[in-house]
Amino acid sequence: MKMKAIVYTAPGEYSYTEIPVPEIKPDEILMRVQSCGLCRTDMHIHKGHFLSEFPLTNGHEFAGVVEKTGDAVQGFQIGDRIVADNTELCGHCFHCQRDEPLFCENFVSHGCNCAGGFAEYLAIKAEKSFKIDTLSWREAVMVEPTACAMHGMDVIDLTPGSDVLLFGAGPTALILAQLLKQNGAVNLVVAAPAGAKLDLMKKLAADHVIEIDKADSSKHQQALLDQFPHRFDAVIEATGVAQLFADSIQYARKGGQIIAYGVYDESQNVEISPSEIFMNELTVKGSFAQTHCFDRAVNYLESGAVRVDEIVTHELPLADYGKALDMMNNRVGIKIALLP
Repeated sequence: MKMKAIVYTAPGEYSYTEIPVPEIKPDEILMRVQSCGLCRTDMHIHKGHFLSEFPLTNGHEFAGVVEKTGDAVQGFQIGDRIVADNTELCGHCFHCQRDEPLFCENFVSHGCNCAGGFAEYLAIKAEKSFKIDTLSWREAVMVEPTACAMHGMDVIDLTPGSDVLLFGAGPTALILAQLLKQNGAVNLVVAAPAGAKLDLMKKLAADHVIEIDKADSSKHQQALLDQFPHRFDAVIEATGVAQLFADSIQYARKGGQIIAYGVYDESQNVEISPSEIFMNELTVKGSFAQTHCFDRAVNYLESGAVRVDEIVTHELPLADYGKALDMMNNRVGIKIALLP
């Protein structure tokens, strides 16, 4: 039996082609993919960065219907609507034994270094699958980004009543902002380029917005420091622009924290002052992907506490994958979902 899928043979080299439908193991589910989100991480994978291994069918934000279950699977029936955590961990390496699964030495991520959701069918472990009830397919593709934002919240560990500065208004930042506002940020300031994303950010979560001037960074720097002279308890860089991360240190108040949340090009480096970190007792953290956060993410979305419907602005057939990449590269809309 064959299916349509996106298949990369090398960085930048892909086709929309037919490949065999995956065979499932006893502990796996065969998902008939209904929708899969296109993430900026997919652009890094397209270039051969991040965790990518080829040949590869990418796509790590998938949702679908149970088509078939393995002999050992319990609790799922054919036709169930599900989302699935794309991460799989070995359970026996140094970090897994220390209960640090995100650092698993044999980390597997569907859509990054093994088969993902830009295909008609996907084999996924039942223990990584979660039933959904009220979510539409366009909303369901946002469960994985919400899970990443949940992990981000765990890393940031906000004190209630915090002043927070968030750089970026992309899809994951729009989710993270809602969680920040509900979990400790009494004053949430978002800095991003003017446009639909920043407008939606103001509607969904931000108390204040500052327009970033890409041509002259001194303008938004001055605006931030003039309006918020006491600076921020937490500064979160969620754009993946290395220079904005380097600049973040100037906005953190004494005893504050700076979080690298965006996906950065691996070749980028920045200069920061260890003296400022030392004298101001700053904490610098990173938030990478997620594990074991899907159940909380589903709960937030099913309850309506986090709103994502307006974030997905375009839905395209999987055959238009190349068009979707171009749209994302040219910053058309906010989030694109592909429909196998």
